[in-house]
Amino acid sequence: MDSNSALCAAIAEYIATSSQKQITFAEYMDLALYHPEHGYYSSNTVKIGFQGSDFFTSPNLGADFGELLAEQFFQMWEILGRPVPFSLVEMGAGQGLLALHILNYHQLHHPDLFAALEYLIVEKSPALKQEQQQRLREFPVRWCNLEDIPTHAITGCFFSNELVDALPVHQFMLEAGELREIYVTTRRDVGTGGNFSEPASVAFVEVVGEPSTPQLAKYFDLVGIDLTQSTYADGYRSEINLAAFDWLSIVADRLQRGYVLTIDYGYPASRYYNPRRSQGTLQCYYQHRYHNDPYINIGRQDITTHVDFTALERWGEQCGLKKVGFIQQGLFLMALGLGDRIAAISQQELPLSQLLRRREALHQLIDPSELGGFGVLVQSKGLQQTEISQPLKGLTVPE
Repeated sequence: MDSNSALCAAIAEYIATSSQKQITFAEYMDLALYHPEHGYYSSNTVKIGFQGSDFFTSPNLGADFGELLAEQFFQMWEILGRPVPFSLVEMGAGQGLLALHILNYHQLHHPDLFAALEYLIVEKSPALKQEQQQRLREFPVRWCNLEDIPTHAITGCFFSNELVDALPVHQFMLEAGELREIYVTTRRDVGTGGNFSEPASVAFVEVVGEPSTPQLAKYFDLVGIDLTQSTYADGYRSEINLAAFDWLSIVADRLQRGYVLTIDYGYPASRYYNPRRSQGTLQCYYQHRYHNDPYINIGRQDITTHVDFTALERWGEQCGLKKVGFIQQGLFLMALGLGDRIAAISQQELPLSQLLRRREALHQLIDPSELGGFGVLVQSKGLQQTEISQPLKGLTVPE
């Protein structure tokens, strides 16, 4: 049985043993992505990059993204009074490229910070963790579970790049003005093409029911969205990321003093739940193509949704995190010196083809229709007023 069939069977078994013979979409998405043996991120099927991959991220475009982040971390270290150790906790480290670029840069340009640095990686995927360990074998990096970090143990920065978009989400729809949740159940199709001698296959289908938790309705109170307005049509559908609250609660509890930096694609709640965005933001990525059907290529494709940054800000406040700032990635990187790097390209003695590729990569990082349009949210905890008053370089909008 291949991994896809094995995963389908595991999900079907989970549904069969549930009390209502159905599971929330969040449970389905969690199994599809993170089943310990056959989930997309748990197996060797996840492909990040360009050649034959499912998607690429900013670190795949070169070392610049990580090096500019390293400059921001250096300033954070100085604002906090150069603590030893200074902990960087990267959550969801992909192939380990971002960590490699950050550590290399600190070692070369900020050896005093490098000597004080404790670099931790939180990674759920066994396959990616193995790749990270191979790539970072020359650096003193430690891997751990987020839950295993002691309370108030971290002085430094928790950070993530394209993590929250892959957390499992609840899906909902509006029926006669009422909030309803979307569940997943099974339908067995016997044979194919009318050939009933072939073995049965499992198909997953959606059903609609009462919300599984009152937290779904409370979510909209938190972010200030009124779904009872007449502008929301019957059948309006979208997502709610309660898992992001659980994640941020743990991060806030483990942080004693410092920052939380979250980079991802998303919107404030007013844009996320715009009545015209009536089918939500869920996307699946398979071999650099995207679609919105999470019930095909099961275990072989990424499933993501945009991030509601308003929810992260307001839940963070309830967890003791103060909003430092929110900015587009393109502006964030320009404030950290990407513009100088672009200007210096023509001075480099490289073949023209290499210069053009480098220029294109840097422009992709700031293109507002691509990676440059990602959101960068910075939150803090435990800072003194004198530290809060020092603006972060990446949040200083270039004039």
